[in-house]
Amino acid sequence: MSAAKFWQMALRPSHCCRPVLKISIVIPAFNEEKLLSATLSAVRVARGSLTKRGWDSEVIVCDNNSTDRTAEIARGGGAVVVFEPVNQIGRARNCGAAAATGDWILFVDADSEPSPELFADMAEAIASGLVMVGGSTLRTEKTDWWYALFAVLWCSWSRLAKHLAGSFIFVEAAAFREIGGFSNQFFAAEELDLTLRLKRLARQRGKRVVILHRHPLLTSARKAKLYSFRETMVFLMRTVLRPKKMLSNRDECAIWYDGRR
Repeated sequence: MSAAKFWQMALRPSHCCRPVLKISIVIPAFNEEKLLSATLSAVRVARGSLTKRGWDSEVIVCDNNSTDRTAEIARGGGAVVVFEPVNQIGRARNCGAAAATGDWILFVDADSEPSPELFADMAEAIASGLVMVGGSTLRTEKTDWWYALFAVLWCSWSRLAKHLAGSFIFVEAAAFREIGGFSNQFFAAEELDLTLRLKRLARQRGKRVVILHRHPLLTSARKAKLYSFRETMVFLMRTVLRPKKMLSNRDECAIWYDGRR
């Protein structure tokens, strides 16, 4: 082997020299026995994109006081299961995050199915070193026109304003803990409050907030099947008029907590 060839090979960046990161995937779950298996299967396949980079990952399911087989299905799917007795999505996410041992935390909802391509886009953003927190646009299964329109409007607003959809949020674990995680004040739209606090911290640190859009997250449209257009619009209008009072009251946020599945 020539000297030039030797030094070319010796100085080439090797896979073993790349930083080995760990991603903790946290899935909050309240009575999700119908959809959780599909979510865990999708996550299992998507994790291959992290393995290809030599990164480690773990899956943590927070059983948010379920009365069905959620915890059993989670364990059967290879997830670590933790328990949060207070039925509140923010608390469930915080409980899962408290058990996380990764450098980054990825929150995925139990009715969503991320693709390997989405995980690859996330990994690319993380590896850039420029990003502190990110989310994804959404796509839904075939559903009513009004719900599909709402999804399109949300995705447009999310990309424009860099607002995170709670169904897919990845964030530096240290940054998440520094701001205190999700607020326990809100029973819905808690991701908007988190977004504002993380955006402030990102600006202070010279980091970016990104919304991935090349491979949108597939998420369930079950609310369109379980709740009428009228029920949904009444909730939205009342929330616009009295946001703090509505979002801080569990009974007012029945769409998330009344147990319909």
